[in-house]
Amino acid sequence: MANSTESDGSSTPKRRLFSRKPKPEKGPKKTGRMKQISEVFKMTRRNDPNVVWIMLLAFLSIVAVGLVIGFLIQNWITMLIIAIPLGFLAAVFILSRRAERAAFSQIEGQPGAAGAALSVLRRGWILQDQPVAMNPRSQDAVFRAIGRPGIVLVTEGPTARVKPLAEAEKRKMARIVPNVKVHVIEAGRGEGQVPLAQVAKKAQKLKKNLTKQEVQAVNKRLTALGTKLPIPKGVDPFKARPDRKAMRGR
Repeated sequence: MANSTESDGSSTPKRRLFSRKPKPEKGPKKTGRMKQISEVFKMTRRNDPNVVWIMLLAFLSIVAVGLVIGFLIQNWITMLIIAIPLGFLAAVFILSRRAERAAFSQIEGQPGAAGAALSVLRRGWILQDQPVAMNPRSQDAVFRAIGRPGIVLVTEGPTARVKPLAEAEKRKMARIVPNVKVHVIEAGRGEGQVPLAQVAKKAQKLKKNLTKQEVQAVNKRLTALGTKLPIPKGVDPFKARPDRKAMRGR
């Protein structure tokens, strides 16, 4: 008797009816911490070749101190286990500081560099991303930050050209918030100017004159009176922005 097979009208074999589900596409892999540190190290070494020796010196110094203490307490193995991670952390800390300088050296001289220098200020500061005063031709600019020291104006450009801009902005602030101290920091490499990497530190060292509530009140008053500068076409104040993660070694 001839074998017969029943057909349900479909030519697809039964084993194909239960096809495997397509695997979901994997998103881009997150960059690991060690890979980030490696990228920061390469960027920093290009701009600061001595960073290798400084990091190595810091690491070996801490390990040496740990060994000396270990021999004194007759437990050098434990102290070595403790000193190695501490030495590594010290090397990473030095790398983060040097990376910050390297990042600023890359954007130095570019439009918006002074604003980028303010972007690393810690909490408690209110920053104005766009310049509050600008010369469209020379692209000299003045950036503003509000903190407990008061209002900090950071200039970008040669002193002779940018000083009138800063003085005009300072007079404007005096009319709007007459009781608030206004500080001027000239960013740059010229005489009397502050290097980009030191701008935020100089602002933080200024004497505190306002409370946290007063900082918010000053910002609201300036915002309400519309002191924001309309940016001319063709000028991009956001052009120069350093990688904050790279600067912190993250």
